[in-house]
Amino acid sequence: MAKKVIKRSWAEPFKIKVVEPIKMTTREHREKAIKTAGYNTFLLESEDVYIDLLTDSGTNAMSDRQWAGMMVGDEAYAGSRNFYHLWNNVKKYYGMPYFVPTHQGRAAEHMISQILIKKGDYIPGNMYFTTTRLHQELAGATFIDVIVDEAHDPTNEKPFKGNIDLKKLKALINKVGAKKIPYVSIAGPVNMAGGQPFSMKNLKDVYKLCNSHKIKLWFDATRAIENAYFIKTRERGYAKKTIAEILKEMTSYFEGIWVSAKKDLMVNIGGILATKNKKVFEKARNMVVVYEGLHTYGGLAGRDMEAMAIGLNEMVEYDNVRARIGQVEYFGSELDKYGVPYVRPVGGHAIFLDAKKILSHLPQDQFPAQTLAAELYLDSGVRGMERGVVSAGRDPETGEHRFPKLELVRLTFPRRVYTQAHIDVAVESIASVYQNRKNITGLKMIYEPEYLRFFQGRFKKL
Repeated sequence: MAKKVIKRSWAEPFKIKVVEPIKMTTREHREKAIKTAGYNTFLLESEDVYIDLLTDSGTNAMSDRQWAGMMVGDEAYAGSRNFYHLWNNVKKYYGMPYFVPTHQGRAAEHMISQILIKKGDYIPGNMYFTTTRLHQELAGATFIDVIVDEAHDPTNEKPFKGNIDLKKLKALINKVGAKKIPYVSIAGPVNMAGGQPFSMKNLKDVYKLCNSHKIKLWFDATRAIENAYFIKTRERGYAKKTIAEILKEMTSYFEGIWVSAKKDLMVNIGGILATKNKKVFEKARNMVVVYEGLHTYGGLAGRDMEAMAIGLNEMVEYDNVRARIGQVEYFGSELDKYGVPYVRPVGGHAIFLDAKKILSHLPQDQFPAQTLAAELYLDSGVRGMERGVVSAGRDPETGEHRFPKLELVRLTFPRRVYTQAHIDVAVESIASVYQNRKNITGLKMIYEPEYLRFFQGRFKKL
């Protein structure tokens, strides 16, 4: 008799040392909470949330090494030793000689936009991100999406849907001229496309094209570790390279990076602006004093910088990133059992539900993704977030809604926080909402702030 093949599972590369109780709620309680929040999951009180998949930004569990490091925080106003520890690790892992700390990533986005952009410039990129595009627009630029067409198709299984389309980029350069393009803005993986990575080959090709026109590349390296993992597992020639080696190769093609340390570095607060350009560094170091704090703390406590420095060591550990993306892959495989549509292939940090397909009976001006996020919370207390027409905002020239092809609900995994059982609960809730989808009605926006309306906009049921 032939032996049965035994499946070998993997487990998280950590054990739980401290637990935080979470509140269980009734549907009646959740109905009141979501109505009070204007059907916007960002406006819910966290204690009313059961499983919080809103974001992985600052919601990660720090390691014992990071907590121990915080106890040796040097809270000197100038020249903290934690700043120099962090700077040395920025050089080590990102290969950037010049570094300015910020309180989070969008502060670095703001400074780079103000330093590099002139009114009337164009910034091509592999799909927009909300805060990045806003900073670029406020500085006087127009963002142009030059991502490959496959990125706008949630069913397309191409492994590198975060790639830049070279034909689109060439066409823009020919149309507006290289002098009107101060830099190309590249993110990896691409958040708004469903956490989709770019390949190293595409990055090299983009660098070669831009270098011939003296256009620089800047990298939103917030989740660069996930992009490095996908290169290692999907791109020929990288299987035997370490995550740290792939990260260093990626960053070598960029003039500079900005990073929200609240993701890859697994800390609760912090940001990085790093560059090879000394003139940009000097301007940023001057600006940070105005907007954030002295250039050796940038709005952070010494203990926060120490946690970031240790987080840089931990983020390149292969087992950490494999377990992190393994959770997301497991989530996707379980959703497949119920036929729930989501963006494929599975991204690095989240599952993105295809709200346009799930709630196909709702027109996009009734905010299907916002509706689906609210319905999911109502069903189980699981909190996700909208990534569709609300996040896309309005066209600054026409004032009309932007209607993106992707209308998604993002369910994002904090690092080292939730177990497989939490995933199972979320999957079952999504399946229940999916089965009841024909009975779901849309929303009407009743309050809209001027900027980044997805954070504070309010809605009511139609």
